[in-house]
Amino acid sequence: MKKLNQLLIFLCIPLLFSCSEDNPQPSNEFLQEYTLVNDYSREEFKALLSSNFGDNADQLELFIQSGIQQYKLSYLTKDLFGNETLASGALMLPTDVETEMAIASVHHGTLFNETDAPSYFNPQSESLIGSFLAASGIIVAMPDYIGYGDSKDKDHPYEHREGLAVANIDFLRAVREFLSNNEIGWNEKLLLAGYSEGGYATMATHKYLQDNLKSEFTVTASVCGSGAYDKTATFNELINKESAGIVGNNRSYLWVLDTYDKAYNLGLNYSEVFKEPWATDITANGFSATIEQSLNTTLQPDFIEDFNAGNISGLSSALADNDIYDWKPEGIVRLYHGNDDQYVPYLNSVSAINAMKANGTQNVELITVDGGTHGSTIGSFIFGVLELFTINKN
Repeated sequence: MKKLNQLLIFLCIPLLFSCSEDNPQPSNEFLQEYTLVNDYSREEFKALLSSNFGDNADQLELFIQSGIQQYKLSYLTKDLFGNETLASGALMLPTDVETEMAIASVHHGTLFNETDAPSYFNPQSESLIGSFLAASGIIVAMPDYIGYGDSKDKDHPYEHREGLAVANIDFLRAVREFLSNNEIGWNEKLLLAGYSEGGYATMATHKYLQDNLKSEFTVTASVCGSGAYDKTATFNELINKESAGIVGNNRSYLWVLDTYDKAYNLGLNYSEVFKEPWATDITANGFSATIEQSLNTTLQPDFIEDFNAGNISGLSSALADNDIYDWKPEGIVRLYHGNDDQYVPYLNSVSAINAMKANGTQNVELITVDGGTHGSTIGSFIFGVLELFTINKN
């Protein structure tokens, strides 16, 4: 069991071949073209796992029911500013399942490297876990998100609820068109999952579907891992308390600030937000700036005081607009979070479970990993995805 846990952690690392078959479909509203990238028989996929994991792959083979095909899909959606754009994603199809199958929309975590986006099928990226789930008998859709793949020249709507949800849902629509065009049966079961940014994207997508598209898609179950669902409380904690001071973590926090500044036209003057030399570094390099200490120690005291007093209303409103924890989800919801997470505070999942239960949600559960960090909790999350998806895919 310990080896399997380690193996599953490796499968979703980034947070850690090509047969062309372009098929424009004029009658499709979303799907523009698709390309078959890889085609593995069941035995070939087992061999792929063995080449990566050696003898440990034997434990994973217990879940493999089918060979798979990996496709890159290009589709139309809207960017953060409402402009139509061509985006992309990965589709993994089981090839040995004759009955109608469930669709799982799996959402990746924070990516700083373009080639880790799912449609590149980098075996060191999260696309491998998508392929593994497909080999277990589920149709797996993994959107690249705006800002990667075909839309890599666009701004990525990092941790922006609608910017993520809209593109994710349009990818589901493109997948549905692909299945219809190719006479592949979908049993109407829709499963959602994601970890870290993917956890936030999963909850944002579930909520958007329920609020706006209930007659088009019904979510059967969603598994959200270690996401920042309560943006307001997270920001309050980051500016008022000591944080880990890890460069990658701080770049993520800066990325959220940069996204909201652009999306809501906040006009932030970073010299009024940050002390030097960080203000100059951030102005020049954006979220790629280097901060090697607790974020709150780099902030101007006046900024902290004004924000706490409610005097920076634009930023407060932007954060509140991206809070997605306080609602009553339908379908099954499982939350996973380590209570020693130094990247995405555990309070996010506590806020979500408390609000959802207070709103009368029946089938929601928080699985707390005692002592779990952002990295070490991934294994428990993946076990949870496998369990819940296996139970609910038929």
